Order: sequence, then C-alpha cells, then structure tokens
Amino acid sequence: MTARAYLGLGSNRDAKRNIAAGIQALSQAFMAVEVSPVYRSAAVGFEGSDFLNCAAVIETTMALGELKQWLVDLEDQHGRDRSQPKFSDRTLDIDILLYDDRVGVHDGLELPRDEILKYAHVLKPLADLAPELRHPVTGLSFSEHWERFEGERSLSEVRLR
Repeated sequence: MTARAYLGLGSNRDAKRNIAAGIQALSQAFMAVEVSPVYRSAAVGFEGSDFLNCAAVIETTMALGELKQWLVDLEDQHGRDRSQPKFSDRTLDIDILLYDDRVGVHDGLELPRDEILKYAHVLKPLADLAPELRHPVTGLSFSEHWERFEGERSLSEVRLR
C-alpha cells in the first residue's frame, strides 16, 4: 500500500548544499518526488542565520514510524546535532507535515503538524506544492490558508544552483 507524505525541509548551516542533498536523497529513495520552490526566512525562536526551507511530497510504502526513522537517519547522515536545543542551527531538518489524511497522534507524531498553519516558511512551500490539497482538520485548501495567513510573511525565493 502506498502513502503520500508531505515533508518540510530546512537548513541554516551550509543550507544550499544540505537542502540539495536532502532532495537528492529523497529522489533516490522514493517514487514520484515533487519539490516546492525554496525560500529564505529568518530563524524562528533563536538568533541564528537565515534558513532555507522547502516542501516535498513523496509516495512511499513505508509505514509512518519507519518513514520517521528513515528521515532521522538521513538528518544524522548530514550532521544533525541532537544535543542542541530544539530551536538552534540545523544542517538538515526534515519534518513529516502530512501523512495521507491522518489526524491525531500516530507513532509519536502529531498530524497534521501544527507548524503548517503557524509559520510562513512551512505553509507557503506547501501551498505552492499542493495548492488545492485540503488541510485534513480545517477543510480549507493550503492556498486558502496562505491567502488568509496573518503571520510574518517575510520570505524570498532562492535558487539552489
């Protein structure tokens, strides 16, 4: 059985290289990978370098818990330091935003991820990637959520090459 998972990727340490490497790893491991534009945004929750962020959708036969562990391993392969505080610099951070239409806590993950509706650097790439996809709780499309977003919108599109 195949699931669609929407992922948020972020980095603020050697960000272009790490985001590109993360996208390449996803493309090699999963079928039908699509990626949003990449955006630059200020660090949230701490003083740090700007982040680059994008969203990706993959099709996978992995169960949610298996996918979660695979992504943790990928982050670790790219130098993720888990001894740092939650809000700190990242070489590569990959969050599962949506996994099919699951709602609630599954395998230790709250789905859909609440950051989707809180932060422009999560919502805008998702709205670009899947504008007509509906949030499984609100029922609004992600483009509608972006139109109504009242938070900080300071994003600039970045080319990886």
